[in-house]
Amino acid sequence: MNEPDASAGDELQQLQGLRAELARSQQQVADMAAAQEAFLRAVSHDLRAPLRHVTSYGTLVREVLGDLPPEVVHGAEVQEALGFLATMDQSARRMGLMIDGLQALVRASRAPLRLQRVPLGSAIAQARAALAAAEAGRAVEWRIASDLPTLQADPTLLQELLVQVLGNALKFTRPVAHACITVSADAAPAGQVAFTVQDNGVGFDPARAGSLFGVFQRLHRETEFDGVGAGLALCRAVAQRHGAQISATAVPGGGCTVRACWPG
Repeated sequence: MNEPDASAGDELQQLQGLRAELARSQQQVADMAAAQEAFLRAVSHDLRAPLRHVTSYGTLVREVLGDLPPEVVHGAEVQEALGFLATMDQSARRMGLMIDGLQALVRASRAPLRLQRVPLGSAIAQARAALAAAEAGRAVEWRIASDLPTLQADPTLLQELLVQVLGNALKFTRPVAHACITVSADAAPAGQVAFTVQDNGVGFDPARAGSLFGVFQRLHRETEFDGVGAGLALCRAVAQRHGAQISATAVPGGGCTVRACWPG
């Protein structure tokens, strides 16, 4: 008569043990995430001071060199030194942008997720308004579908993703005489919605697509296009926060298509 009670007691003890183990695992994950965030914030903050020193003292050195007699300033050695200073300043500014990218990734990964229904068409319009400066002076044809879905998303994070994706489309169509950017709804599995952003820009080598969403990964030379390669990593972080998937396909010289598949 006691065996069923003993068996039930063993099962209860095992269940409690599993719950305790799950709680420990969840706490470890939370501790690791907090430590990672603290580390990135510290790195981002502490690197600012030396960067400011590099850029400000570079300016002072240029001023000192500029006070030299004209025949010295225009000499080969001083001109070479000025070239070194320009490279140093450019690298420091690039590192500053990389720190900005890290901070944006931290915010996107840790910010509270405030989900609500967001009409994609309206979100696209807001993103285009934010990118007005990048489009200024250009004749860009926008083809925005009228049947874009409504997403269950955090409006702020979705805006960050759209600004990055549309910004890339604008950037990589700069060399094209007639730039065209298309945003359309896409077929998706049941319970999901999807959309694509397609451009007719320079594209990229599809063999390197696997690294496209990595942090500081670039598929084009810095002399051709600006940026530090943090934008698509941010897009991936935003998509993952929503349980969504984002991917990109391209043909060299034949444009790029970014596809996002979102939970319904």
